[in-house]
Amino acid sequence: MAPRKLYGMPLSPNVVRVATVLNEKGLDFEIVPVDLRTGAHKQPEFLALNPFGQIPALEDGDEVLYESRAINRYIASKYKSEGPDLLPTPSAKLEVWLEVESHHFYPNVSPLVFQLLIKPLMGGAPDPAVVDKHAHQLAKVLDVYEAHLAGNKYLAGDEFSLADANHMSYLFCLSKTPKAGLVDERPHVKAWWEDIAARPAFKKTVAGIPLPPPPSA
Repeated sequence: MAPRKLYGMPLSPNVVRVATVLNEKGLDFEIVPVDLRTGAHKQPEFLALNPFGQIPALEDGDEVLYESRAINRYIASKYKSEGPDLLPTPSAKLEVWLEVESHHFYPNVSPLVFQLLIKPLMGGAPDPAVVDKHAHQLAKVLDVYEAHLAGNKYLAGDEFSLADANHMSYLFCLSKTPKAGLVDERPHVKAWWEDIAARPAFKKTVAGIPLPPPPSA
């Protein structure tokens, strides 16, 4: 079988989201760089993989997939018996918190990470109004997480699942910004994040993220 290929930029949180699950499952893959800065994602070669021109895309044998959450569900289902079972079934909490991530967490953490981490790497300056708006909204979202995690070790209950895994790339990026306190100020959210961030598979994932060194004091 041809090697599994994950197309995208190694720093992209959506690419990291997929790498997180591939590593949890112990699956071999290679990242094939697609440089958004040069418009590579809009070229015919990449559009043949994802006609919407967005990263990531995954080649798994004869299967070609796009949309990071769909890719992760596919991986978790196809390789259910390899590594931890990320899809406990039936699980009402799992289904709910997969949706919470995409509809409440992501729409607020993504602009923060872009403004505070990605934009400066591209030579831009954060927009304080955008940062303030989404930091305020994310705080309210994380208050709900704090209450939920007071009674649950993980989002879907007692076991690590895809619901947790889908959050990890953006939580990691958020931790590298001045808004890391949004997690650190909430003890149950902080304990949950420290638990999942310490997983060996995620340490392997993080090692592949080309983050710039922190500014020297």
